Amino acid sequence: MPRYFFNLRYGAGADKLAVDPEGDELADDEAAHQYALREARGLIAGPPSLVVRDWFVCSFEIEDEDARRVLTVPFSELVPEEDDQV
Repeated sequence: MPRYFFNLRYGAGADKLAVDPEGDELADDEAAHQYALREARGLIAGPPSLVVRDWFVCSFEIEDEDARRVLTVPFSELVPEEDDQV
C-alpha cells in the first residue's frame, strides 16, 4: 500500500507547516482524503492549540512517498455549503 504524509499547513510561509515524518499507509488517494477529514475533525474537536487559532484556515498538504503533493485538503471542507443543509 502507498504511504501518505499529512503535512499540516496552519499559515503562510515555510515556518507554518508541520511536517508529518512518519506518514500512514492507505489504499489510495480517496482513502487519504477521507483520512485527512477524520484527522481534521479530531484536531478541531480536541483541546485548544497554542499555535493554531483558527482551524478552518488550516489544510493538510498530502504528499506521497516521493514527496510529491497529491492532495490539499482544507479543513473548511468540513463546513457544509448552505445548499447542503437542506
